[in-house]
Amino acid sequence: MKKNLLSDKKYAKGTKGFYAALGISAVMIGSACFFAYQQGEKLSEDHLTAENNASVSDEAVANQVTDIPKVTTPAYRVTTQAQTTAAPVLTTVQAATIPASDIIVDEPFEEAAAVVPDEPAEGIDPVNGSVSAGVQKIENPKYPLAEAAEVLNPFSGTDLVKNETTGSWQTHNGTDIAAEVGADVFAVSNGEITSVSNDPLWGVTLVLDHKNGFMTRYCGLGADLCVQEGDIVVSGDLLGTVGGTADIESALAPHLHIEMKHNGAYIDPMSQINQ
Repeated sequence: MKKNLLSDKKYAKGTKGFYAALGISAVMIGSACFFAYQQGEKLSEDHLTAENNASVSDEAVANQVTDIPKVTTPAYRVTTQAQTTAAPVLTTVQAATIPASDIIVDEPFEEAAAVVPDEPAEGIDPVNGSVSAGVQKIENPKYPLAEAAEVLNPFSGTDLVKNETTGSWQTHNGTDIAAEVGADVFAVSNGEITSVSNDPLWGVTLVLDHKNGFMTRYCGLGADLCVQEGDIVVSGDLLGTVGGTADIESALAPHLHIEMKHNGAYIDPMSQINQ
């Protein structure tokens, strides 16, 4: 029987190809397994690294410092506002002027503590202020001016008279004796100067206490007086001059306004000095 060499050669050739393919497959499978193994090792190392990092983080958190002082910050907002200072406004206040017609003066010339009796003192006429013969008189009376002069306005007692300056009706508690500005004024009796002042209505005033229940007040004097408070004078001593400073009687001609009281009651000065 004749062998088919072609068929054997073809078979042998096919067998070699099969083993070659099988070997290549084995190599590829081995390479794939080796690659998979390396990737697994790498993933294991990455996982271990991550766990180590987490442990370090946890340890860091566990070892936190807790004794740091706490800073307290106010829970409110501080707002700084610029202050504006307004410039002061200067205003001129004009002094109020009181019309002369509104001025009513009927006050005693002594201090406010002095009380004027409701009834006239014993021996004094309540109408004209004259003193009866049985009442004590001032010692060594002296006229207040160098010589007797005209009486412009007499003592009114309880009667109301019109003030020519203010236009008001009031009692006239003294006597107005005509005198030129600068005329000498004298003490009507012995006594002590108990008050010297510049009254806003009656001008420069002087009170002479005779120490026997009688007191004399001089109004409208000049500023240059010859005496001061506390001086002791005798009848006829020079006190000062007529000054025309009594604004409340400025409508009258120049004069001396003189008042007199006996035991707290107004009396007519002429009843004591016109002797």
